[in-house]
Amino acid sequence: MTDEIGRREFLKRGGMAGMIATSGLPLIDTLARAKEPAAATVISKAEHPSLAARKFDSKEFCLSEYDALKPSMSFSATDVNSATAWQRRARQKLIDRLGGFPSTRAPLNVEILESVDFGTYTREKIVFDTRHNLSALGYLLVPKNARSLPAVVCLSGHGRGLPDILGLNDDGSPRAERGVGYAKEYALQCVEHGYVTFAVEQLALGTRRDDAARKAGPSAYSCQPAATAALLLGQSMAAWRVWDAMRAIDYLSTRPEVDSRRIATLGASGGGTTSLLTGALDERVKVTVVSAYFNTFRDSIVSISHCPDNYVPGLLQDMEMYDLTGLVAPRRLFVESGRKDRIFPIEGSQTAAAKAQAIYRAFDVSDHFGYEIHEGAHEFHGVGAFDFMKRWL
Repeated sequence: MTDEIGRREFLKRGGMAGMIATSGLPLIDTLARAKEPAAATVISKAEHPSLAARKFDSKEFCLSEYDALKPSMSFSATDVNSATAWQRRARQKLIDRLGGFPSTRAPLNVEILESVDFGTYTREKIVFDTRHNLSALGYLLVPKNARSLPAVVCLSGHGRGLPDILGLNDDGSPRAERGVGYAKEYALQCVEHGYVTFAVEQLALGTRRDDAARKAGPSAYSCQPAATAALLLGQSMAAWRVWDAMRAIDYLSTRPEVDSRRIATLGASGGGTTSLLTGALDERVKVTVVSAYFNTFRDSIVSISHCPDNYVPGLLQDMEMYDLTGLVAPRRLFVESGRKDRIFPIEGSQTAAAKAQAIYRAFDVSDHFGYEIHEGAHEFHGVGAFDFMKRWL
């Protein structure tokens, strides 16, 4: 009987560990909600004075390792010429850290599954291949009578995937209520602002999950097994998702409704990660919008429990998150952060934004970078972002 109880407790704790790893929420908050008991083993430095100088805390260890680093490719240019030279080296280094991209582009093999008229716009459900062995799903929202309009690739974050950014119920029907969840239906907002909008499902979310996640419910995702498998393969989930976004741009460039010189990427949370990296690596992106993500790695990804799809092996050896803005510049970048965001703290965001502003000054295009702090939490805001896009897109 005792062995059975112990086995149940082991399974319970193992399940909790999996929930924490995939939740994207701070570890302390996750544990508090689950009401798990505190660790049984406590080392009292008062009782054992010899332990006063010992270091046991895992987070403090990670931060001390971070503080000891001197990234080899930190942006230090002070003029356009040196900034451009840095870009060439840093962009290739970033691609290498991500695990690289396919050497050739597979045929897109586009199939339009349905087209629905919503009055002011049409919505096409599209399947296309991003690699020889991988397909993607997206919804293309096209304003009526569109011709040569700017386009936005909208990238879904963690949660239900496309339904969250399109305002759909689990059965695919339109949701009556707006402003639900952290995504705030930002793909719908884009088409309502007059942009051709390609809402693309990110790998391991929504329709692109594994069977175990599909059985677990509409909000479950399979990032953890897929992202860690990518690491074993010497690749990364970030690279897989960026390549998908690049292929979405390939498709948009074939559409007569789209002006391929005016393409943006936009995403919140995990979608913001892909938006930033795609803007950094694909120079066809004229405007990059990043919501609920931009920060320092130190204050967010290193310090707080996040989904493993956020991790790129060895990247901190080369650069911090704000250095990535030097790969977007001199093209346009807009960042928004919530003052109450618990997993991408506002202090880290402000530090990163100040660094980004200095980088854009080095390129002599200070007005090409925009930054907004809103009073919300971990969520899409969109006020300054749409003003910025209207100006530059």
